[in-house]
Amino acid sequence: MRCPKCTSIEDKVIDSRISKEGSTIRRRRECLECGHRYSTTENVVRDGMVVIKRDGRREEFDREKLVRAVRAACHKRPVDIEQITMLVEDVMDALEARFENEIPSSAIGEGVMQRLRHIDQVAYVRFASIYKQFRDVAEFVDEVSALGKPRKESR
Repeated sequence: MRCPKCTSIEDKVIDSRISKEGSTIRRRRECLECGHRYSTTENVVRDGMVVIKRDGRREEFDREKLVRAVRAACHKRPVDIEQITMLVEDVMDALEARFENEIPSSAIGEGVMQRLRHIDQVAYVRFASIYKQFRDVAEFVDEVSALGKPRKESR
């Protein structure tokens, strides 16, 4: 790893922690040149996953694109990066268990919305407004009013 402060590649690992699911490892490192401490995260590489878009197009799955979308929905909300990381990992684990290599974009969106609903309702509405492509204010109001009602969970 390259130190973010001095760009040296000489470091040592101080601490390693495995996530609950075992799919990521967080490492605390110290640069041997300047003494700066920083964290890195190792993820399992998921090769060959393809997203089937609504219009039938196929594109390679991009985890960072999903993280950016969730971060945008959570912007200026009391949701920390660890919660976002865990949400994305949970969605990815559920999708891998349910699908082979081709994943419908609707399954990704529904998985994110299901989890965001329990983390932060404002972030949920933000994500839903983009994902569901509301045609008018009435659809938006219906979605917001549905937040107060209990909902059956499906996986």
